[in-house]
Amino acid sequence: MLVVVAGVVGLAGAAHGADISGAGATFPYPVYSKWADAYRQKTGIGLNYQSIGSGGGIKQIKAKTVTFGASDMPLKPEELQEAGLVQFPMIIGGVVPVVNVKGVQGGQLVLDGATVAAIYLGDITRWNDARIRKLNPKLPLPDATIAPVYRSDGS
Repeated sequence: MLVVVAGVVGLAGAAHGADISGAGATFPYPVYSKWADAYRQKTGIGLNYQSIGSGGGIKQIKAKTVTFGASDMPLKPEELQEAGLVQFPMIIGGVVPVVNVKGVQGGQLVLDGATVAAIYLGDITRWNDARIRKLNPKLPLPDATIAPVYRSDGS
């Protein structure tokens, strides 16, 4: 989870009592909500975060209608420079791959980060690939195509 801000000037207003506004990814909303409550109690300054999706947050921060935007995906350096933005990580979330491999019981298959990345990059396409077999020498891995599933729409 990355936060994109429109530079220090946008935050300066918050230091003088104006509320802080943000918009973007839905994933961090519960954390931002707790942080906002604690910040308001301590400072009296409100933080309003609109959980509208990464794409919406990026659009709003680029249009400078919010103080910060949050996105699950980083912006490219040229996008940041063109819009006069900076970004930094705020929250980390885990991703758990779920698999259904014929002949392999639940919880038996071992996949490390590099192997999962290779699957999603299309470098590993079959369950009996040597890299998967090396991690699972005792499992009967079939010569079957891996069908990665992922979210293809914007958030």
